[in-house]
Amino acid sequence: MASVLAGQSLVQDKGVLRLHGLERLDHARWDAFVTACAEASFFHLAGWQQVLERAFGHRTHYLYAERGGEIVAVLPLAEIRSLLFGHALISTPFCVYGGVAGEDSEAREALIEAACERARELGVDYLEMRNRRPVCPDWPRKDLYVTFRREISPDPEENLKAIPRKQRAMVRKGIKAGLVGELGCDIDALYQVYSESVRNLGTPVFAKRYLHILKEVFGEDCNVLTVQHEGRLLAGVMNFYFRDEVLPYYGGGTSEARRFKANDFMYWELMRRSAERGIRVFDYGRSKKETGSYAFKKNWGFEPEALSYEYYLVKARRMPDLSPKNPKYRLFIRAWQRLPVGVAQRLGPFLARYLG
Repeated sequence: MASVLAGQSLVQDKGVLRLHGLERLDHARWDAFVTACAEASFFHLAGWQQVLERAFGHRTHYLYAERGGEIVAVLPLAEIRSLLFGHALISTPFCVYGGVAGEDSEAREALIEAACERARELGVDYLEMRNRRPVCPDWPRKDLYVTFRREISPDPEENLKAIPRKQRAMVRKGIKAGLVGELGCDIDALYQVYSESVRNLGTPVFAKRYLHILKEVFGEDCNVLTVQHEGRLLAGVMNFYFRDEVLPYYGGGTSEARRFKANDFMYWELMRRSAERGIRVFDYGRSKKETGSYAFKKNWGFEPEALSYEYYLVKARRMPDLSPKNPKYRLFIRAWQRLPVGVAQRLGPFLARYLG
């Protein structure tokens, strides 16, 4: 199969199917397809191409298949090259979901083949597809991650009753404490609490500029919910909206947040406001199995859904292991947790841009 280059097409023998590299002029067509495609997600939107290039400087390879002038399948890809963490082609870095989206089986297979060819041309260590369900059964696959998704009711009381009793009590404590939630675009406040939380986990934090770019690119489909107590900021989360779904994505709280159950209140407040807005699916996002965030989401009554991250190995002999559970990162994590927040904010972005 011939190479697929940006702005050029690949024609199958029958001249029916064409593969193209995504250009800015095609973003609206791409997004119209993604919005209508049942298996596509917020992370398939063309805006991520701009985010990855502007925020991190990563090279993107967004491909789509077309029949008769209509897009029938898409595959977002981005390349990450790092001396520390290797060279990879991923669909899609910094995102929970990715991979091919489309109902045309021939188009899907052609895009996967084109991605494998691109991976070989680039000489990457591996190609990673972040699928919600298995797509390439012959490829090595990780089952480290799960996602938590659930339908919510238009009635806030029904949603509150659906939370298991013990966790519901945490929400009520936050309400009784007089916590106040504010929905807007206060990224500076979000970054203050998010960077502290990420530092506490021993993970490098993104640059604040990344969060500003997300808001700029996705506009009304991206906002920030902050939680305060008597004027003091306790917690915050950036949320994405796609079709009838809400996805709380980058969030955290101060050390004082636990005392007031601010995180429990924050997610309840987001669920309540989302239901009023007509949102019907609450996507709690990805967690590693048997971690604190995994337990937290299960305590809300959400059932884990296994994610299928599949790998096409090029130069690598085995699947990558960038998990914080990897023993070789333990000393680094412990040292990072001891850094002052200000130092972590300055140093973190240099590493976080490669931790896709």
